Amino acid sequence: MDWTPLRRRFRDAPLHPPPAPWRRVPVQQVGGLTDVGFGSRPAASDLLLVASSAGRGVFDCVSGERVARDHEDVHPDDPLVRGGIGPLAGVGVPMAGLWGGGLHTTTADGWAVHLVAPDWPVESVLLSQDDEPYQGSRWWHIHREEGCELRAFGFSSSGRTLVIASACDLILFSRQG
Repeated sequence: MDWTPLRRRFRDAPLHPPPAPWRRVPVQQVGGLTDVGFGSRPAASDLLLVASSAGRGVFDCVSGERVARDHEDVHPDDPLVRGGIGPLAGVGVPMAGLWGGGLHTTTADGWAVHLVAPDWPVESVLLSQDDEPYQGSRWWHIHREEGCELRAFGFSSSGRTLVIASACDLILFSRQG
């Protein structure tokens, strides 16, 4: 198969914000980000634990507000599970990022995220409604990571939050229902 047309299609796709019902959530910059993970309790599934070289923070993914902060440099024995803080205290949070792991790439109602790299090491994140951005037409090029290493991307278990995390940025999209 000749992949050239597909590579060109992804390379030339302009960046677009996700369509409704998604909205971008303003958050603070997080430099030195290493990994992220969503709360594992149903009531906390849209709380995001963010680990960086400067400690840990918990973000409310609906408001973008940082609701907890810990400046301690915590190096867990298992980097794929970190202890929560603030509203996630006492919870082992599954993490994705620099040391591996992964987040949900689909939602129960048909949204999906995909990583493409037609000009590697430049990576792009696509959001689709038909889970087939390679052939379908319902996809949006929502992020291109050129300057920093992409650490993780994916949905919360509720499917109401989408995170894109790089070594330099934390990007959140949220939706109701």
